[in-house]
Amino acid sequence: MAEINERADVFRRRLKATEPAHVDAVVEFANRAWRRSLTAAEESDLRRLYSTLRESEIAHEQAIQLTLARVLASPAFLYRHETPGVGKSATPVSGNELASRLSYFLWSSLPDSELREMGDSGALLSDDVLRQQTARMLADPRTRRLAVQFACQWLHLRNFDLNDDKNEALYPEFADLRGAMYEETVQFFEDMFRNNGSILSILDADHTFVNAALAKHYGIDGVDGVQWQRIDGVRAQGRGGILGMATFLASQSGASRTSPILRGNWIYETLLGERLPRPPANVPQLPEAVPEGLSARQLIEQHSSVPECAKCHVRIDPFGFALEQYDAIGRLRPEAADTTTVLDNGQQIDGIAGLREYLLHVRRDDVVRQFCRKLLGYALGREVQLSDEPLLAEMQQKLKAADYRFNVAVEAIVLSEQFRRIRGRDFVED
Repeated sequence: MAEINERADVFRRRLKATEPAHVDAVVEFANRAWRRSLTAAEESDLRRLYSTLRESEIAHEQAIQLTLARVLASPAFLYRHETPGVGKSATPVSGNELASRLSYFLWSSLPDSELREMGDSGALLSDDVLRQQTARMLADPRTRRLAVQFACQWLHLRNFDLNDDKNEALYPEFADLRGAMYEETVQFFEDMFRNNGSILSILDADHTFVNAALAKHYGIDGVDGVQWQRIDGVRAQGRGGILGMATFLASQSGASRTSPILRGNWIYETLLGERLPRPPANVPQLPEAVPEGLSARQLIEQHSSVPECAKCHVRIDPFGFALEQYDAIGRLRPEAADTTTVLDNGQQIDGIAGLREYLLHVRRDDVVRQFCRKLLGYALGREVQLSDEPLLAEMQQKLKAADYRFNVAVEAIVLSEQFRRIRGRDFVED
């Protein structure tokens, strides 16, 4: 018994001896969580809090937990605090502030140890180092977060895997497929971002990513198992780019039928950056189920012929009609569908191929500008403003000169004044 008691005493003394190391670890955690070195006063406050808790006869483990809670409840953790200069002039952000801007832009998280070191030392303020770190981060698997947080959010597809608005009686397979549909979109954009793909592949890609379940849904043969595979040559099978993805086609459909209006409006506003006026009051609601003897297209055409509605529908409905070969969960219909339509400029297009050609050749500049606007706004964490127009023009010019490669747009942003400087406290946008 004496030996057991002695060993217990040794263990308790060892635990007591390690308590300061635990406090040191909390301080080091705060250093990372707050994305900068703690001031002497901040470190002293954390240590004092722990000591006060222990003096109040709170156990060591609980005192550590409460001290950690203090770190995580601090504005230094919850907000990316930056110090603006006095007056209206913009001033450079510090090295660690720039590191945080870059990391949250590309990784949606705090800087890793290498980026933190470059920020703390001030090396990141160099153009060359900033370029090198940007390239390193884009090649990292954490760029997947940019695919989710930027691309899927911009395209209104984020959390599509939680979509539960389909009629289960008509589409019982949707619940099992929605996760795979979402993963296809995420992997597509992750691949584009990590491998410096062309942003035009959003429209004209001839590849996609599928597992066996999604490949079967798309009618693509030769894919087995749950592993994800890149499949090339998919345009011939009605896929390729966002227009052929089930996430877009299903999210912009109703519970029981397709919606050319929703799909057309998504293309008009989300891809092209156009805006429609608010619909007039008392617009009649379309039925969820297509009436007997009508197609979804005929139902929409009847609705859109109302004079109060026609001026908007003539702009958006043709885009949706071109995609009527796909059902409400993105499958190709077994029977032929009427996909020939005339745009508001008088141009005739037919199906996804005609729509893709129109967007790539007639509206390419609009698609590129919209992409640049959304990426810039995401990177800066604010609305794009009038003063950003020269940067947007520069981004578009550089993309055009470099085969529209994604890294060119990112580099233009991170090297810009907007990304590397902070406006003064008294700045007011004209």
